[in-house]
Amino acid sequence: MRYAVPVINGEMAEHFGHCSHFALFDVDETTKTVVGREIVASPGHQPGLLPSWLAGEGVSVVIASGMGTRAQSLFTENHIEVVIGALGGEPEKAVMDYMRGTLATGGYVCDH
Repeated sequence: MRYAVPVINGEMAEHFGHCSHFALFDVDETTKTVVGREIVASPGHQPGLLPSWLAGEGVSVVIASGMGTRAQSLFTENHIEVVIGALGGEPEKAVMDYMRGTLATGGYVCDH
């Protein structure tokens, strides 16, 4: 399974669409271990672009702090699970915490 986390300066970006890069993690769901990682530049913040682009990258789950409801809907249409409200920090830790069921989340959802 492949996870994506939006990042700025190596940390989780506060707003999904304003990130400079995405940290992509390939995870073995059986052993709950990261078996591959990659940092890729964001193709930019254009309406509707990121959900289809990440789907093309093989992403199954996106973990983010904030994301607008329209983007969430587009991810659902692309069969990508969205986890929002993550409290930031190191991207790989967010993925590992999510797999363990211990990811700290708040209520931040973007208003557009």
